Amino acid sequence: MRAGNGTIQERTPPYSRREHGLRDIALTRKQSKGTQQPGDKQKKSGKPAPEKQEPRGQADGRNPKPCPLYRKCGGCQLQNMSYERQLSWKQAETQKLLGKYHTVAPILGMENPYYYRNKVQAAFALTRDKRVISGVYQASTHHVVAVESCMTEDRKADEIIGTIRGLLPSFKLLPYNEDSGRGFLRHVLVKRGFQSGQIMVTLVTGTPLFPSKNHFVAALRERHPEITTILMNINSSSTSMVLGPVEKVLYGPGYIEDTLCGCVFRISASSFYQINPVQTEVLYQKAIDLAGLSGKERVLDAYCGIGTIGLIASRRARRVIGVEINRDAVRDAAANARRNHIGNAEFYQGDAGEFMRQMQEAGEKLDVLFMDPPRAGSSRTFLSAVAALAPQRVVYISCNPETQARDIGFLVQKGYRVQAIQPVDMFPHTNHVETVVLLSKGEIDSKKVRVEFSLEDMDMSGFQNDATYGQIKERVLEKTGLKVSSLYIAQVKQKHGIIERENYNKPKSENARQPQCPPEKEAAITEALKYFGMI
Repeated sequence: MRAGNGTIQERTPPYSRREHGLRDIALTRKQSKGTQQPGDKQKKSGKPAPEKQEPRGQADGRNPKPCPLYRKCGGCQLQNMSYERQLSWKQAETQKLLGKYHTVAPILGMENPYYYRNKVQAAFALTRDKRVISGVYQASTHHVVAVESCMTEDRKADEIIGTIRGLLPSFKLLPYNEDSGRGFLRHVLVKRGFQSGQIMVTLVTGTPLFPSKNHFVAALRERHPEITTILMNINSSSTSMVLGPVEKVLYGPGYIEDTLCGCVFRISASSFYQINPVQTEVLYQKAIDLAGLSGKERVLDAYCGIGTIGLIASRRARRVIGVEINRDAVRDAAANARRNHIGNAEFYQGDAGEFMRQMQEAGEKLDVLFMDPPRAGSSRTFLSAVAALAPQRVVYISCNPETQARDIGFLVQKGYRVQAIQPVDMFPHTNHVETVVLLSKGEIDSKKVRVEFSLEDMDMSGFQNDATYGQIKERVLEKTGLKVSSLYIAQVKQKHGIIERENYNKPKSENARQPQCPPEKEAAITEALKYFGMI
């Protein structure tokens, strides 16, 4: 189905700057036992620390001046390391996961790995002594860690958030209290175009009532005339989701634009746009270079979102087809194609695996596939469709090398071979890394070692026709910070008429009492079901 304008839901975790990256679960377990982080020296029990220690610095790979909040905030897990050591650590971890398939190229880092985030999100709270603070939720809690500036965030965005924090008392506006359901301001979201310099400020409120609204907007604009647009997003639900369903434009057009790899993209409050524009250009350019486009290829951009990769690649391809399950994202992609006067790209709403299966049944051919799935990786249905359609080259972009390794194993078993692996450091100071892998069809070189493995040894739990319980849980966690059980998911699915197989998640006794899904978790699960196109 062709579509027009729209938005796409955020994929980044709203409650902290923490990026879920390499070995995140293992690291979380380690941190729960203490404060030791990757790169910290092992603590030896039974031996007191010496009274005097030599300063530690770049010589031993440690950062001598990490942010004083980095352990509380939880957003920069590797900040205790020097940047060179961070890159070495990520390189080694990527090699462990993907090195059995091909040599891993040296990771592409940043020249200046600071102040790179073009999207800054702050939660607001009131302290016991009635001071207004803003910052991030401490990992796995709803406790706000006060942050006035951050070394990974856009400085102007932090400055604007500080101004709003100072304006609230003078306008007698209070932060929203989750327990009482009273108050006004829940969050502030600032997005800044890296190339355009345009700035969007979104005030997320717990009520549609905004006393002295015009005066507040005027005061904010007076202090920051560089702001392009100001929005009010109303989220009055008892939920952990940041953005609500109702949005009002208070000033300006209600969106900003930015240029990425020569294409202009429209960015709304809820649209997904990579938060590190410098490295995004590195990532996308590398992916398109690996695709080896000559202008004659038919290209499919799976999981296309708002069309960034496909539209950038369209200048070097004969035809680009984008497929995305999120209807609003498809509308944005089509609008961006028109905005850039691109006539050889078209976008469809639907499941990418089913779309490719239909292409294969119709006898259609595909030269290059770009795939950039969510952290959970691709489904078996999707990968089977890739194998059946058999594009000559597959460019697999991933924010989770663990699930990427699993998916690559499946494709290798189906006759593909890995030609290149390129890690890119999209999020300095975190344990997150992006990887681009090129796979191609063809005979395996007899001089090279064939990787032998059995699908029985692989974790196939993520391969389902619809989103799995694990994928739904991960979507809810990334979107809201909430953990939900399979029982709660089953209850919500049943409410929406999704029939589970018999006796799934039912109590042993028909009379047994089950805990019922709380409203905020039901809302989060419902959002995930909509995101995956299940309702």
